[in-house]
Amino acid sequence: MYIGKRFPFWGTVIWSKKYILIFLILDIIPILLYKFLGWHWLAIPWQPIALIGIAVSFYLGFKNNSSYDRMWEARKIWGGIVNASRTFTIMARDFITNEHTTEKLSEKELKAIHKSIVHRHVAWLKALTYQLRIPKPWEHNSKSDDLLRKEGDIHHEDDHFIKLKPYISLDEYEYLMTKGNKASHLLSLQSKELLKLKLEGQIEDFRHMELEKMLGEFYTLQGKSERIKNFPFPRQYATVNFIFVWIFLVLLPFGMLNIFKGSSHIYSSWLVLPFTMLVSWVFILMEMIGEYSENPFEGLYNDVPISSMARSIEIDIRQMLDETELPKPLEPVGEHRIML
Repeated sequence: MYIGKRFPFWGTVIWSKKYILIFLILDIIPILLYKFLGWHWLAIPWQPIALIGIAVSFYLGFKNNSSYDRMWEARKIWGGIVNASRTFTIMARDFITNEHTTEKLSEKELKAIHKSIVHRHVAWLKALTYQLRIPKPWEHNSKSDDLLRKEGDIHHEDDHFIKLKPYISLDEYEYLMTKGNKASHLLSLQSKELLKLKLEGQIEDFRHMELEKMLGEFYTLQGKSERIKNFPFPRQYATVNFIFVWIFLVLLPFGMLNIFKGSSHIYSSWLVLPFTMLVSWVFILMEMIGEYSENPFEGLYNDVPISSMARSIEIDIRQMLDETELPKPLEPVGEHRIML
């Protein structure tokens, strides 16, 4: 997620430089043929092209609204994870006591239980972010995109889950490594631990049910995240939108050939090139913005910064247990200050 007030103009130009070069070639060829070879039959009436442009604009608006909805839903899901994590932490800290047990535990032992539960929850946060960063075939994977991910240390690696070791026991880690959906099984381990504490009397029935409800909420939030990650913006809409945009962009210079014909200035006909490129750039930018907003968990400029949010949650909930040896918040990466 870009954290500046607005993207710099030249940064936007560089982001779309490939298309600007394509437009330069596409637009200058009909102008040269029209001006120097006298192929005036290349000029197309502007009205049909304008109609295509209007249709494309409506379709772009639909696609961008849908892409924004996916991104905003992802942000709301992770806002829910933030709030639910805080609630679960104070419930675990204050519900697990010696109040209903026959064998009293020391304060140190109780704090160790609280720490174990909260650290297991941190492991769940990390496992979920790692799983949401696994690349999908429909996501962006250019060299520059991969470099940004590596700079922020969010690129996918098979051994990413080794980073969970400090937060869970060795037996739990070995158990997780045999499972596919590791985040899901961490919640399962959390539930087993809560049941064990209930049977030992550290949690009475009502408190146990409330804690289990929180685990159910985490499963719900994880499932919503996985739905966005694993189900792309429908490919038929994305494909048709891409085709329509490029039909319009290819036809655009032919409709612009006669626009400046009536001007008396000798160089006025060359204004076709910059104005055609400008219109093309506007349309392709709208297409790119929608395309890069479709997948809010792929770890790029317009995404929900789930790694930074997970780190902030970790710091917050561990401070609730009065821990002092905490990781630092993640810093923005790259010259454009991107939160990942």
